[in-house]
Amino acid sequence: MIGTFDLFGREISAYVVAAIIGLLIAGAFVYKMCDRHGLDNVSAVFLLLFSAIGVLIGGHLMYAVTNIDKLYLFGRIQNFDDFILVIQIIFGGQVFYGGLFGGIAAGCIYAKASHLKNFGGYADLCAAAVPLFHVFGRIGCFLGGCCYGIESDFGFTFYHSTVEQANGVCRFPVQLFEAGFNLLLFIFILILLEKGKFKNHLFMVYLPIYAVGRFVLEFFRGDEYRGFLFGLSTSQLISLGILAFIGVWAIIRLCRRKASI
Repeated sequence: MIGTFDLFGREISAYVVAAIIGLLIAGAFVYKMCDRHGLDNVSAVFLLLFSAIGVLIGGHLMYAVTNIDKLYLFGRIQNFDDFILVIQIIFGGQVFYGGLFGGIAAGCIYAKASHLKNFGGYADLCAAAVPLFHVFGRIGCFLGGCCYGIESDFGFTFYHSTVEQANGVCRFPVQLFEAGFNLLLFIFILILLEKGKFKNHLFMVYLPIYAVGRFVLEFFRGDEYRGFLFGLSTSQLISLGILAFIGVWAIIRLCRRKASI
C-alpha cells in the first residue's frame, strides 16, 4: 500500500500518521465523555499522557522480547553507529500487547501518585478508547504493509511495504479484519458504558473479548518474526494468559460475593 510518503521534503510513515489520528480521536473521545460522566477533563488528559508514555515503552520492550534471539548482536558492536543499529533492530518496533500493559501500568502509577478519585470511571472510558485507537492503528499497519497476513487468493498484494518479505505476494488483509473487530468491540463497550453496565470494570470486559479475537486472528498472520512457542505466537500465549487471569479474577469475585451473602 503506502509505506511512506513525502511531505515538505521529509519521508513520513503512513502508520505513524494513522496512529496519531487514532490517538487524537481516542483522546477527544475520552475528553468529551468526561462531561457526560461527571469526570474531570484535565485529570483525564494527564492520565492519557502518562499512559501514552507507558504505551511507547511497553510496546518497544515487548518487541525486544520477540527479538530475544538477536541479542547476540550486542557482542558484535564495535562503535556507536553499530550500537544504534542494534538498538533499532531489537527495539525498533511496537507490539500492541506490550503497549497495552505499559499503558495500564503507567496509568495506574499516575492514578496512585496523584490520588486520582474515581479511577474506575476513567478506566471505563479508556476501555472504550483503546479499541477505538486500535482501529486506526491497524489501518496504519495495512497502509504500511506491516503485521501482514498469510498468503491467500483473497486479499491485497503489497509492493511498497516497510517489511520486504510482505511484498509481491497476495496476502489476507488481517489488519483490516482486526480493525473491523476493534470497531465492533468499541461500539459494544460504548453501549455498556452508556447503559452503566459493569461500572468500573469495563476493562475486564474488554480484555477477554479482545484476547479471544486476537488469538483467532493470529492464525491469519504471515509475519513470523513475532516469536513462536508450542506452535503459538507470542500474542496468542499472552491472550491465553489474559483469559486465565480474567478467569481467576472472576472466580475470586464470585467467591467473595457468596461469602458476603
